[in-house]
Amino acid sequence: MITYPIIVLGLVILYVLNSIKILREYERGVIFRLGRVLPDAKGPGIILVFSPIDRIVRISLRIIAMEIPPQDIITRDNVSVKVSAVLYFWVIELLKSVLEVQDYLYATSQLAQTTLRSALGQVELDELLSQREKLNTRLQEILDQHTSPWGIKVQLVEMKQVDLPENMQRAIAKQAEAERERRAKVIHADGEFQAADKLLQAANIISTNPQALQLRFLGTLTDIAAEKNSTIVFPLPMELLRAFTFHKDEKQ
Repeated sequence: MITYPIIVLGLVILYVLNSIKILREYERGVIFRLGRVLPDAKGPGIILVFSPIDRIVRISLRIIAMEIPPQDIITRDNVSVKVSAVLYFWVIELLKSVLEVQDYLYATSQLAQTTLRSALGQVELDELLSQREKLNTRLQEILDQHTSPWGIKVQLVEMKQVDLPENMQRAIAKQAEAERERRAKVIHADGEFQAADKLLQAANIISTNPQALQLRFLGTLTDIAAEKNSTIVFPLPMELLRAFTFHKDEKQ
């Protein structure tokens, strides 16, 4: 027959075994004993939690990647867009994350959504599309400032996608096309200007020596003759005719 001391000993052993908790390397446990929080978090490894006297709140020390759902934003120049982002943060002060906020994950998510709407609503569309790095840094600083009292460190905020209305997409496409045409015309005009400048320099050089013009003329005839599909009218140089005229005068 099982005696009373053995039963008591068995219950004590079961209670102790049930009080053993194992925390992973990236976990810590905030212990409330009779409603009061212990000054130091427990873990990792094996810890004892004597319920119902103690209550444990597990906190992960790993970086948390939280997706911010698409938010309807009206920019400063009255353009309606949808912006989604991702937030990276982790808990650096365990006691604050438990004592200062009811649910730090939910609170951080809501704060990120409202901050995304308010901060991006103060910029124009062009800045939103072209200066993402600057805006990401601004969002990170604002969120880090507001979550610091909760024991949370915001490491990074990245805007994932900016969805524009269809009419705005067409307008941006037309603007980009017009910009490309402007650049093409400027490049063409610049080429014409440089070509005219080089021709002017060549004309100045040739004007100092008339024989250079004759050599250039012969070079052009050589280029045309290579095609073999044109009839070439070759004018006689005036110097050659003058030579014949000179001999005729001598005979007279």
